[in-house]
Amino acid sequence: MISKFPRKLRRYGLAIAASALAGAIPAAAQGDGLAMFRDLAKGEWTIKHRDGSGESKVCVRTGEELIQLRHGDLNCSRFVVEDEPSKITVQYACPGNNYGRTNIRRETRSLVQIESQGIASGLPFEFSAEARRTGTC
Repeated sequence: MISKFPRKLRRYGLAIAASALAGAIPAAAQGDGLAMFRDLAKGEWTIKHRDGSGESKVCVRTGEELIQLRHGDLNCSRFVVEDEPSKITVQYACPGNNYGRTNIRRETRSLVQIESQGIASGLPFEFSAEARRTGTC
């Protein structure tokens, strides 16, 4: 059926398909996840905020749970600013004018330092915390 199309149109179609495929390759590479999270211990993590505001716990399955601590399960779009084996920086935007930027630095497989800032529920936030694996979940 393709042979019914003029040669020039077929050539443009192939160029468009190749361009789309080339655009899909970086997306597939990103599917491997952020480098720092590959060796991070999975399980229950305790977050201790440096301002003394108490502790919280989070079940870490992929490591990405540590990125949006103030935005929970909101469906946010993310932009990876920095992706290295021992540190990441991710900027994200969520529905309702919520957004944030989080920097996570890994000290060991079970200890990370987190700094995050942004807007949550219409109010600015900024915090630094230490997260440590404390058990299973």
